[in-house]
Amino acid sequence: MSKIRRIASGRALLAAEVVGEGQPVVLLHSNAGDRREWQAAIGRLGMDHQAIAYDRRGFGETQAEQEDYSAVEDLTAVLDAMTEGTPAVLVGCSMGGKIALDAALRHPARVRGLVLIAPSVQGAPAPDYPPEVAEMVAWAQAAEGSGDPARVAAAKARLWLDGPLAPEGRVEGTARRLFLDMIGIALNAPAVGPNLDRTPAYGRLDTVTAPTFVIQGDLDFPHIQARSRHIAETMPGGYQATSGTHPSATPRTQPPPLL
Repeated sequence: MSKIRRIASGRALLAAEVVGEGQPVVLLHSNAGDRREWQAAIGRLGMDHQAIAYDRRGFGETQAEQEDYSAVEDLTAVLDAMTEGTPAVLVGCSMGGKIALDAALRHPARVRGLVLIAPSVQGAPAPDYPPEVAEMVAWAQAAEGSGDPARVAAAKARLWLDGPLAPEGRVEGTARRLFLDMIGIALNAPAVGPNLDRTPAYGRLDTVTAPTFVIQGDLDFPHIQARSRHIAETMPGGYQATSGTHPSATPRTQPPPLL
């Protein structure tokens, strides 16, 4: 059975959901969603772990006044409130992956392992889009410039849910409705202030000691696929898989025992 907690961090009250007991696993959502991204996973994880998912500032049910803040320290506040000092496995998608990596670099003793799904990384090279992807990105940027939240949400669904080179509407039904609801909340949320976590991590990946499983999608942006491969190959405990294919270890490693 899930429980909802409100965790104070600065001027924010972070809405966190917890299921189960045992080894803590913290689920960090992307910039296109909220903790409901994990609604299909948190119950299964909670059968034999303490599964925790929370809404970041500007997302979901979290309440936050505008201030300078650190997303890593918000995560630390969740760990302090929920895990009794036990190191956690951090599972992060996209921007959630960036926060997980930053936390592993800043607080390595708090992180037992990482699962990074198409992660962002501070300091990574700027994307070099092939022409067909650049055209899609320009179209989405024009939608964002329109100031119409419904048009922006539809463009983000086309780009991030379907995939830049996949057919429009590839993902339909409940998943698309959930995506549009989550991104709609984020687009209409009041400003929360700047995240001060800006120290580059890309050049320090080889110092991350936590065992790490990196996942990419075969319909992800090409630069995200390349970045995911680089992370798995650079981190000492890195292991990689692509959705839609059989996982295969990099030549120098085996799957990390995370859970």
